[in-house]
Amino acid sequence: MKEHPLHPRLPFDMKARAARATEDETLQRFIFAATHEKDRGRVRVCQRAFGERYDAIRELAGAIKQHTLDHLDAYLEQFIDRAEAAGARVHFAAGAEQANAIGARIAAAHGCKLCVKSKSMVTEEIGLLPVLERLGVEVVETDLGEFIIQLDHDAPSHIVTPMIHKDRRSVARAFVRELGAEYTEDPEQLTRIARAHMRTKYRRADLGISGANFLIAETGSVVLCTNEGNADFSVSGPPVHVVFVGIEKVVPTMRHLAVFLKLLARSATAQELTVYTTIITGPRRAAEHDGPGEVHIILVDNGRTEILRAPTRELLRCIRCGACLNACPVYRKVGGGHAYGAVYSGPIGSVITPLFKGIENYPDLPQASSLCGACLEACPVKIDLPRHLVRLRRESVERKVTRWRDRQMYRLWAAVLERPWAFGAARAFQRWLLRSWAGSRDAASRTPEDPLRNHGWVRALPGLGRGWTECRDLITPPSGSFRRWWRSRGRGAERKGGGP
Repeated sequence: MKEHPLHPRLPFDMKARAARATEDETLQRFIFAATHEKDRGRVRVCQRAFGERYDAIRELAGAIKQHTLDHLDAYLEQFIDRAEAAGARVHFAAGAEQANAIGARIAAAHGCKLCVKSKSMVTEEIGLLPVLERLGVEVVETDLGEFIIQLDHDAPSHIVTPMIHKDRRSVARAFVRELGAEYTEDPEQLTRIARAHMRTKYRRADLGISGANFLIAETGSVVLCTNEGNADFSVSGPPVHVVFVGIEKVVPTMRHLAVFLKLLARSATAQELTVYTTIITGPRRAAEHDGPGEVHIILVDNGRTEILRAPTRELLRCIRCGACLNACPVYRKVGGGHAYGAVYSGPIGSVITPLFKGIENYPDLPQASSLCGACLEACPVKIDLPRHLVRLRRESVERKVTRWRDRQMYRLWAAVLERPWAFGAARAFQRWLLRSWAGSRDAASRTPEDPLRNHGWVRALPGLGRGWTECRDLITPPSGSFRRWWRSRGRGAERKGGGP
């Protein structure tokens, strides 16, 4: 049986999936082209909009979220009071099982048979769809990317662009196979096919499900930011609307919301603003012609109060823009989100997944970073992800989650680095070993003018060194050391009366 990309056997081994992804040249092209372009676009539009004030608005957004998280109990109470005063029904779910049970109970109470659902990371996190389907409810993903993923029985590979790992040919094949459509690779025709199919579902649906980008404590409102308009169809037509949302999505007021709307789309898709920004406050009023008769808001904890502890609290600032994924060289190289084995991937997933599900179940994720800092530079709310990655690595060692062999290797390495004589001996041994391993084939083929004539190339290393040469050839050290060269240069300069 094929392992589900987001629900793997635990503990999860990332290395196997990453190795397969690095060998898939087509996947590498898809992921690199999409993420690199979005990352460059983010820099361009933010610079154009904010100029030198960009860091200042990021600081402001981070401070607003941090203040809200520091007083989350008060703002949640205010949100619940205002939402219920507007006619919504608010539920609290401590975990995934309870959240699914509440959603299933609402669907069963209204005899729902067809659900149209907009994009929601929380429903992916809790595994809602199989629960509703077992209840006899047909669930249709209405976001185009999520719809295609659903047809292929696949899983999202990116927080914002879920089908980043697919091309138009795979979409065409899915539409022929599942919808009986004629084969076409034209994007406009493919969109029309999906639209025609979904519109019939919108008309018949008796249940609409969405997530939420933000919750407004001041008014009890739910904010949805989309580009396709599918969320508006999903929540305005059916008589019942159910919102699944993490407790950390609260912001104090509409005035504060404006700060995040300025950053969200620019950080996610390099747009000035999402095409649709919908604010929902309670169910349909008597004078209104559309909208649900009931609105249910399910506030989901599912491990968030554990992350709310002081050392990790800033991680809940995340507004799910995906900017850190687009900027991360490791995310690009491992073939997107499936390699991470969880709903949240990239740098933010490497930190919060071990906190949600236990570092012993995801020991590889804190290591899945070069600590280059690109994620911190891209984050619109300035979450210091490298610091948290280092902290989790330290915790892995302290709790002996890492392999015994790895711990001993690093202890040996530390002992060598602490002793100059041992470092010098290890350096000389490494130089001899690598040059011996490389042999003389490369050096013999070079001309005297070749600047690399004193070097060779190691094509493959055995054992622990194998990882260094799986994706690259390793150049060998020169025949002499830098320190020896520096000492000889210094003695020569002193004889001539010059400086060092």
